[in-house]
Amino acid sequence: MAASGYKVAVVCASGVTGEEVLRILEERNFPVREVVALAGAEAPCTAEVEFLGEVLPLRALEAQAFTGVELALFAGDGRTSAEYVPVARAAGCTVIDTSACFRLQPEVPLIVPEVNAARIGEHQGIVAVPGSSTIQLVVPLAPVHRRAQIRRLIVSTYQAVSENGARAMDELTEQIRELFSFRDPTVDVYPHQIAFNALPHVGDLLENGFTSEEMMLASEVCKILEDDSIGVCATMVRIPVFYGHSENVHVETQHAITPDEVRELLRASPGVRVEDDPAHDIYPLSLFAAGRDECFVGRIRADLGTDRGIMMWIVADNTRRGCALTAVQVAELLISG
Repeated sequence: MAASGYKVAVVCASGVTGEEVLRILEERNFPVREVVALAGAEAPCTAEVEFLGEVLPLRALEAQAFTGVELALFAGDGRTSAEYVPVARAAGCTVIDTSACFRLQPEVPLIVPEVNAARIGEHQGIVAVPGSSTIQLVVPLAPVHRRAQIRRLIVSTYQAVSENGARAMDELTEQIRELFSFRDPTVDVYPHQIAFNALPHVGDLLENGFTSEEMMLASEVCKILEDDSIGVCATMVRIPVFYGHSENVHVETQHAITPDEVRELLRASPGVRVEDDPAHDIYPLSLFAAGRDECFVGRIRADLGTDRGIMMWIVADNTRRGCALTAVQVAELLISG
């Protein structure tokens, strides 16, 4: 690869995650020779994006677009990745994919750099990035697992609408306007009104009563922590917040660990910021996590229902700390090796 930098393609570059990927590449001074901004599989190519003060035209997503590209960061949905990741690979690209398409394939490493960076060397041209709710969960839980061995994990997530892109954020905005104007809200992206509401339905409903996203989180956690014996049970809720997923987490461990020990572990862990002084109203909030790189953890306390349990509240910017930052961190790992 050229010493002057890398030719990098960002797929779905004008989407919420794609724009954040470009912003983080710029902020972290990633060695770029050229950026190719690509549309999604079904997106129009009329938009423009910015990188390093320059306006980049959004190009059509087609095989020729990957010519000479060394790294391709896919920031779109699973259908786009299923169709075009093989195309990018055939053109010689190393692919970092943020969709769910390849995450659970055994030959594809699922990487969160703060947790399992050593696995990057196992890639065969594709590296998968887990879902944003999984990323902010495993970053603080990995040191707890190493110390006390997690046996069971119960997670309730309260997820921001930015996870579903600009249309979802626009719908929330418009519904608020409509309701304050005493008009019936327009419902399109979600099955019900999202403004001033909570929808316990993220992903497709499965026969076992869970959703596809809930089951995906469970599988991702076990793969990243390399322990299929962990029992993971998740409930996912969409709430009317623009940025920042919140998670209520119950952890049961094989070996006893105290809340103070957890705080000490997490304060020393990369990518984690402990905000845990509820007596003074200090705890993680999505409002303050927006635009930040850390996973914020607070309300750390003993689970009164078991003698080896810890509870905590975890918040992170789902778009930035979630897929976008992790994808760029993975790119940094790839070029450092």
